[in-house]
Amino acid sequence: MSAVVFAFKAFIVLHIIVGLVGLVSFWVPVVGQKGAAAHRRWGRVFTYCMLAAGAFATCIATCSLIAPLETHATFPPPFTDAGLVRGLFGWMMIYLAVLTINLAWYGWKCVENKQAHTRNRGPVNLALQVLVLLGAANCVLQGALLGQPLMMLASLIGFATVGTNLRFIFARAPAPNDWLREHLKGLVGAGISVYTAFLALGAVRLVPSLALSPQLWAVPLFGGLAIILYHWRRLPRRPRGEASAEPARGAVT
Repeated sequence: MSAVVFAFKAFIVLHIIVGLVGLVSFWVPVVGQKGAAAHRRWGRVFTYCMLAAGAFATCIATCSLIAPLETHATFPPPFTDAGLVRGLFGWMMIYLAVLTINLAWYGWKCVENKQAHTRNRGPVNLALQVLVLLGAANCVLQGALLGQPLMMLASLIGFATVGTNLRFIFARAPAPNDWLREHLKGLVGAGISVYTAFLALGAVRLVPSLALSPQLWAVPLFGGLAIILYHWRRLPRRPRGEASAEPARGAVT
């Protein structure tokens, strides 16, 4: 076994462990009492798991770029082409991994900096926006070269994420509840990302014909958007400039 394959398998084990913890812990803040101790505790667990899962996924994708066929030797057709493996499990996975890290970090910082909005313009937060933008652009390029529309469609999520993140980050006077909305968007978005990854990789092995289906990838996306919109509608509306108060019962914190 080559060193790359060994590292690839080790990173997969670590990725699965933190990913599974993240998949489960995701639901405690979503369905539990908002702002309670359990919400904060499990929210932190979920955030740390997403940051770790994204880091391990980046390492997995790097191994896929270096040795595409060796690292994916057990995958069924059509995932036996080196170019396709590099595109889907290399470049696109790196993009999705960085997107997951971006969303988790951004959602965390929205809460941490709720009383000091300008701190959201920190170097790590801004660098992650640039990295997602570059990853999305590369995903479009690689998708066009491979004739894979799914890769080009997936890039739209990154462009939308960066656009909405930067709009909030550089807002001069955000509304009192804007940090709550962005916190929810970021962390639920990270949940969408990890559920999509597990669903897609499962399909590669169980039903290869569905692995590249936009309909399959849309299931976590629309489910997550429904969660975001549901909680956004429950937030109290206050005009810009009004003093921020404690979130209403049921609001996300």
